[in-house]
Amino acid sequence: MPHPSITAQTYPHKPAIIMANSGEIVTYGQLDERSNQGAHLFRSLGLKKGDHIGMMMENNRQFLEICWAAQRAGIIFTPISTHLQQAETAYILENCGARLFIGSYNLRNVASKLLSEAKAVEHFLMVGGICEGFESWEEAVDRQPKEPIEDQANGVAMLYSSGTTGKPKGIFIPPPSDDVLAPMGLAESLGAFFGFGEETVYLSTAPLYHAAPLHYNMMTLYQAGTTVVMEKFDPERALQLIEEHRVTHSQWVPIMFIRMLKLPDEVRKRYDISSMQFALHAAAPCPVDVKEKMIEWWGEVIVEYYAASEGIGITIIDSAAWLTHKGSVGPAVMGQIHIVDDDGNELPPGEIGTVYFSGDHTGFEYHGEPAKTAEAFNDRGWATTGDVGYVDEEGFLYLTDRKNFMIISGGVNIYPQEIENLLISHDKVADVAVFGIPNEEFGEEVKAVVEPMNWADATDEVAFELLEWLRERLSHIKVPRSLDFDPKLPRMDNGKLYKKQLVEKYKSQVKDQ
Repeated sequence: MPHPSITAQTYPHKPAIIMANSGEIVTYGQLDERSNQGAHLFRSLGLKKGDHIGMMMENNRQFLEICWAAQRAGIIFTPISTHLQQAETAYILENCGARLFIGSYNLRNVASKLLSEAKAVEHFLMVGGICEGFESWEEAVDRQPKEPIEDQANGVAMLYSSGTTGKPKGIFIPPPSDDVLAPMGLAESLGAFFGFGEETVYLSTAPLYHAAPLHYNMMTLYQAGTTVVMEKFDPERALQLIEEHRVTHSQWVPIMFIRMLKLPDEVRKRYDISSMQFALHAAAPCPVDVKEKMIEWWGEVIVEYYAASEGIGITIIDSAAWLTHKGSVGPAVMGQIHIVDDDGNELPPGEIGTVYFSGDHTGFEYHGEPAKTAEAFNDRGWATTGDVGYVDEEGFLYLTDRKNFMIISGGVNIYPQEIENLLISHDKVADVAVFGIPNEEFGEEVKAVVEPMNWADATDEVAFELLEWLRERLSHIKVPRSLDFDPKLPRMDNGKLYKKQLVEKYKSQVKDQ
């Protein structure tokens, strides 16, 4: 299981990173040299093992080069979402104690404001160009030696939550060893489970600042494989890349499956995807109908996992097992699943409650809030991410929704995910959000907001058509009382739908009536 520096000695001209649209290729020899230069640059700026840096960039080759430079220098690196504004970004930089910030010229409108807001940051560098107050990353790194630094150490990422229910919190899992050549934990566990190796060609479809894309890219490079990084997801382009590069492994979120399935049949059949061995998906629940169609199209290469950045538990289910347990995210392969009611009692199979995992939860720490909050842990030390679901008699977990998304109407619990999964399958629907809004009689009522495939369908007639379609398939209490249209729902490129701003908007409208 080689470190990229070892692969560079054996296969210096092998592509390590291929940027999908620009066509830029970084060989293992170049990755080794550039990561060494980056590590020297960190030391020249006074950064030592255990120091933190923050980075805010779109998908580009420098992103992974910087990550590997930090890994070789023992630096804790924090990629930051490109959707955040300066106040949120400044908070993360302050919270993680970043001494260096590396921004992108394409994101200079936010990055430039951090010069005054991120007061604890000592150094500012920029990729792809410069603006006032920033030094060029490329020019600074090019001046550095290409040999390894003398005091190499094992640096790791510290990622922050989205902050949709409060301020973002950083999740830090210390490296297992100071040895810079020590394999990352995922390489020995999930990497082995999913067959990552020298022959792997991994298609990276999502932003690198998210946990799964970052870790899978680095794991591919730990295994001497090649990673093909999409600058931005496009459904047909993804299929082209699978055929062009003979992709063996990939990682997706359900909305990507949905957008590929909504391509015309002649487009979907145009590309050869037979090289795919593992198509991994996670991050959000996948509608049963969508997954059935994907397995029918791609074959039994689709594998789902359910996990959290804290590493509190993992479930995995392959296509064969899923076809006999449709809708499940699988049994636990790490930790033990417990379903708990609101009073803290453990529930038997088939009953819905909050999903907890027991096991060793001491391997991580939070930045930005106490390590053991009431919402994350119960009095038994079991941990939860706030999801609701149940297990069957065989121990397979089924998720019904996030606890804070549940609607209580007339004393009945309604899970928006079920309604969303149904509506998204309609030919006229590109995306959908379902949530509760206040109702004087029932406490809450069900509200649906639809992003149509074609804005011309954003009419009262189509809204009525969709609601009637739902009435034929759902019990009456689950059918939305009203349905609105929105040209673009707040779904981020990690596949997650951020309902908070929608809920606040519609609740305020109810109050104003």
